[in-house]
Amino acid sequence: MTIRQALSAALLLVSGSALAQSSTEQARAIADEPAPTSQRLTLVDVPRPTSKATQLFDGRSLAGWTPWLGYADPAITYRATAADKPIGISRSTSGDFAVRQVDGGPAIWVNGRTWGSLVHRADLANYHLRLQYKWGKRTWAPRETQPPNNGLLYHTHGRPGEVFGTWRPSVEFEIMKGSTGMIVMVGTKTRAHTDASFDPSLIAPHLRFRVGGRTVDMINGTPTWNVEAATDAERPAGEWNTLDLYVLGDRAVHVVNGVPVAEVRDLATIAADGSRRPLTHGQIQLQSEGAETWFRNIIVEPIRSLPRIVVSGT
Repeated sequence: MTIRQALSAALLLVSGSALAQSSTEQARAIADEPAPTSQRLTLVDVPRPTSKATQLFDGRSLAGWTPWLGYADPAITYRATAADKPIGISRSTSGDFAVRQVDGGPAIWVNGRTWGSLVHRADLANYHLRLQYKWGKRTWAPRETQPPNNGLLYHTHGRPGEVFGTWRPSVEFEIMKGSTGMIVMVGTKTRAHTDASFDPSLIAPHLRFRVGGRTVDMINGTPTWNVEAATDAERPAGEWNTLDLYVLGDRAVHVVNGVPVAEVRDLATIAADGSRRPLTHGQIQLQSEGAETWFRNIIVEPIRSLPRIVVSGT
């Protein structure tokens, strides 16, 4: 290593350390000191559906679902220029999304190699959505060494590929090993509030959902672009997981395998004039983001109230 290389490495180390310290201090300022204890959360007042459930997946085809693909090389997704064009719908997506048999029944297969999503045509409001997912065996570059990553995006609006040429603006119910249920703002025009505590064990932004925590204004592109789920309730790889998403107006509750892990309120979009407008409906997207994933039993039913998350112990 030359003197210049050694100096550069030292500067990068100092810079990285300073950046980490900065993000930690930002999280501490937003959410105060770490919570002294963990919370055991329970879902109560679960609403009854007001009418029959609707199947969003017919078990035979992708009828009702529209695919969209990002860049041929997913590694450029967050640094693409105007010269880089997403694939969109310009080629067949049969190798990206398909209906296949697994564990004795039909499921939507998401390859994950090319990033993108399947968007359902239904414009949904005031609903309970339930689906099951499990991980496949493959992960792909540039995330082949990272935890499997995907997502259920809801209140989808805007143009195809508006976010990083790959997704549409929305709110994300994260599906990621160790973080399923995390709240993520997808796109800079979507905002929300939730309650969180500072958790230094997390990577930036070091914020975890907590009942009674500090109010966090979630904005993509800022230190509060996501808030981690209250707990990891995902089952071991290879097993099916059940997600329940309850949405009423501009509020939502995330539940993983029967365990409530997050809630969000004041969902909104930011207009060109900077005004905040309530976000109360939209489509859903099933992400493709680097990991083979299976989805099945996707149903939605109308509701008139939200369940509550209560602390049942420590």
